[in-house]
Amino acid sequence: MLWLIVVHVVAACCAAPLVRWLGPRAFLLLAAAPAAAAGWAAAHYDQVADGGALSEHTPWIPALGVDLALRCDALALVMVLIAGGIGALVMLYCAAYFAPGTPQLGAFAGALTAFAGAMLGLVLADDLIVLYVLWELTTVFSFLLIGHSSQYRTNRRAALQALLVTTLGGLVMLVGFLMLGHAAHTYRISRMLADPPGGGALVAGGLVLVLVGALSKSAVWPFSFWLPGAMAAATPVSAYLHAAAMVKAGVYLIARLAPGFADVPPWRPMVLVLGSATMLLGGWRALRETDLKLLLAFGTVSQLGFLTVLVGDGTRDAALAGADVILAHALFKAPLFLTVGAIDHLTGTRDLTRLSGVGRSLPALAAVAVLAGLSMAGLPPLLGFVGKEAAVSALLAAGPGEAWALTAVILGSALTTAYTLRFLWGAFARKGGAPPLAPVTVAPGARVAPLLLGPPLLCALAGLLLGPGSQWLDPLLARYADAFPSGAAPYHLALWHGWGPPLGLSAVSWVLGAALFLAGRPLAALGGRLSQVDGDQVFARSLWALERLSLQVTGAVQRGSLPVYLGTALVVLFGFQTARLIAGAPWPDPGALQWYDSVPQLVVAVGVAGVAVLCVLARQRMKAAVLAGVTGYGAGLLYVLHGAPDLALTQFAVETVSLTVFVLVLRRLPARFPDGSRKWRTRRGVQLVLSVAAGGLLAALLHLCLAARTGPPSGPGLFSATAHEGVRNVVATTLVDLRAWDTMGESAVLAAAAVGVTSLVYLRRRVRVPVAQPVPGTEETGGPPPTAPVAGPGAPTGAVPGSASIALDRSAEAPGTSGESGARAGRRDAWKLPARPGARPHRGSPVAPRRTWLAASSTLAPEGRSVMFEVMARLVFHPIVVLSLYLLFSAENQPGGGFTAGLVAGLALAVRYLAGGRLELAAAAPVDAGFLLGLGLLIITGTGLAGLWLGGSVLASGKVTGDFWLVGPFHAASPVLFDTGVYVLVLGVVLDVLRSLGSEIDRRLERERGTGPAGGGEGRR
Repeated sequence: MLWLIVVHVVAACCAAPLVRWLGPRAFLLLAAAPAAAAGWAAAHYDQVADGGALSEHTPWIPALGVDLALRCDALALVMVLIAGGIGALVMLYCAAYFAPGTPQLGAFAGALTAFAGAMLGLVLADDLIVLYVLWELTTVFSFLLIGHSSQYRTNRRAALQALLVTTLGGLVMLVGFLMLGHAAHTYRISRMLADPPGGGALVAGGLVLVLVGALSKSAVWPFSFWLPGAMAAATPVSAYLHAAAMVKAGVYLIARLAPGFADVPPWRPMVLVLGSATMLLGGWRALRETDLKLLLAFGTVSQLGFLTVLVGDGTRDAALAGADVILAHALFKAPLFLTVGAIDHLTGTRDLTRLSGVGRSLPALAAVAVLAGLSMAGLPPLLGFVGKEAAVSALLAAGPGEAWALTAVILGSALTTAYTLRFLWGAFARKGGAPPLAPVTVAPGARVAPLLLGPPLLCALAGLLLGPGSQWLDPLLARYADAFPSGAAPYHLALWHGWGPPLGLSAVSWVLGAALFLAGRPLAALGGRLSQVDGDQVFARSLWALERLSLQVTGAVQRGSLPVYLGTALVVLFGFQTARLIAGAPWPDPGALQWYDSVPQLVVAVGVAGVAVLCVLARQRMKAAVLAGVTGYGAGLLYVLHGAPDLALTQFAVETVSLTVFVLVLRRLPARFPDGSRKWRTRRGVQLVLSVAAGGLLAALLHLCLAARTGPPSGPGLFSATAHEGVRNVVATTLVDLRAWDTMGESAVLAAAAVGVTSLVYLRRRVRVPVAQPVPGTEETGGPPPTAPVAGPGAPTGAVPGSASIALDRSAEAPGTSGESGARAGRRDAWKLPARPGARPHRGSPVAPRRTWLAASSTLAPEGRSVMFEVMARLVFHPIVVLSLYLLFSAENQPGGGFTAGLVAGLALAVRYLAGGRLELAAAAPVDAGFLLGLGLLIITGTGLAGLWLGGSVLASGKVTGDFWLVGPFHAASPVLFDTGVYVLVLGVVLDVLRSLGSEIDRRLERERGTGPAGGGEGRR
């Protein structure tokens, strides 16, 4: 079964190139994926109908008892037939519905195919957590499909509305799943239903939450308003998602859980009352609509309420009727939507007050709609009639206790008949009188394309054939219904059960429905007066009120002050943790406190504390930054004295990078702290109190944590765990092997934080930084010195008075100096500085540049250059890079690792930037920082998935050994590849920081002064 889902995923990935190659005809190939699912279900029909169940499972999260479990029983097989069969027909319809050259058709095709796969997985899932994941995937894909035509505000609003309602319902449902799983001690659905956890507050509360999610997905009141709004989507989306597949997910979940939980007290009242209300309100609203799609949409809402009543009733006959109506509804509502699409395709309108004589011009299309409409109204000999008869019989057998539900079903059936007649009349009838607008007709010679007519025709014929052949469905559907308690004489599906009360009540509903249709105009006016406010308006007003409230709250708490934010965090930390410490007494014996292990540790600790005090007393920002860095180096020295060289090396690298960042940021701040005004002294005192309190609290927490340890140390166990692999660096092995999950999560957080923080620096869309192109007359060629210095650390940013600016090639832009795609930036060889005219030629080239220590040094002003610094930067750059690679690959047995090595490589780039400015950084790193971040995450994730593929679990380590010629014994382990991903990611983080806090600030300084490498124009752009 898993292979069916994989086929859909592969097809979705291939959809875009297929559409580019074949255009709309690509849907003919994509239809093979859902058709394969339907064929697979048909092939296993007899096996499942005889009582068998297909199941398979793959371990996913064993520690939490979550498996990728799939199971196909009778109910799941019906849903697979619907999702696969209707999905294949809809995709065939798409091949004729969409015109060649339709914008973003490839993305639409991929989302539709992926939705089919997610829906297939949802109905086959036998684990609550897996079901939830696929549930939310269907929500995401429906959002993409509804909002596909994003240029229209209606589509964007409808997509957002559907996403918010169904996602919030899904989150509520997830909490209910966790409660039910905790009560049942399993998340496997089949096991939970075989041995239900019984009643109790936990189960009752969990069921209420699960029903909220199911009702929101199936647009049951009070969540009905999102489904009509979703009709802004293309007709194939409405026919598949909102008639046959997605909206059935909530009904399916109720049907799936009803055998085990229908007798729990909150279940029946909630399901029957809300289902009945939805059935009546949806049918009533359908009578007032003039748009054919909206009429069918409100009819779908009514039918979903009807289905909710049947599958949630908890009796055997009602469940049998519900399963039949689920199939019948798909077979009549999908062709009706497809018929509307064909009418709109030919006439350009769906307004039933304007359409006239379409049935005479398109008799085949009208015949399809009539067949589907009669099944929707429950007339014989169609499948809809069989389901309606079964429903009335089941509710009659339930006794007087459910007479009100039977009454609601009869009234709902009457409304269904009325809006069915209204649909057929509005779409195909010839209308007399004077319509408000010119009537729209179809030319007598017009014809419907075969692919527009074929899919709805097949659905309608299936409903016609399965009415007399309902006994073929009875073994399969009864297999599901037998899980419920049954009466003395179980009901069986058949077209004719003789004359009796069910048939008489059905006839009453038909007559009453015809009367409602004939009295449609006064009823529509009455309905307009009674429904001044609908759910859509309530949602819009609620959303607007929420936006206003969020803006007011954000404006009150987000003041743009970093000290306020940090102070708030420290106050919360101090208050809650202090209260917890006081309540958690008794504390460990203070006499057991050991202040230090050796005298050098005490000396370093006292020195660090003294430097910290000097840092607080410093009045100059640069001095404070340097002193803060000294405290960090002191902490690294403590690691050295404590025998932790890996931590010390990492600490030294972090402090060096942090100090560089401090220097870059301080260029935009005043050199000194504010003066000693009363307000400043008050703020300073508050900060001092908070800092001392938070520092003391953390010291106390560390002491209590160390003193409260009762278990044995983990060090010996880690040594034994790494010794058998022949590695000695326990820290590095722990990070990339034993606790690789933690490192993967931390790496993802680091990448997200880097992108977020640096994006705040740019504010607007990032732009590339041009690379210098010296021109004749520069200092290198004996002319006057450059006059438009590039702002770099230590370099003046203003232009030299009375001089011209250096001309640059605007096409040469440094990739990666922005947040734009690394693919586009990498395709430009912009980092290559052009040759300098007038330089001494050499053999093989007519013009060759003179060698310089740094590529972009000529772009700096003379007073901002340091030849010694440039020489040292050139000499140490490559050794530092080599050192970083050594630290990366020697981490198994020596201090190092991907994180430290990445920081060291970043320091090499920082040296180049500090010596030569932003253009030198662009030349030293001709790659986009975002590309490095993505590549690092890709390597890390790929290593984890490779472990799943080769080792049976995510991040399972492996190794390759051998003896190569001229190399000797060779040993390569997958943690080294994982560490390489960390190295690349950290390097990308440092590069992004240097370009945002360094190059971008340089650019802004140039803009403010009207200078820059391009003669001021670049700064003003």
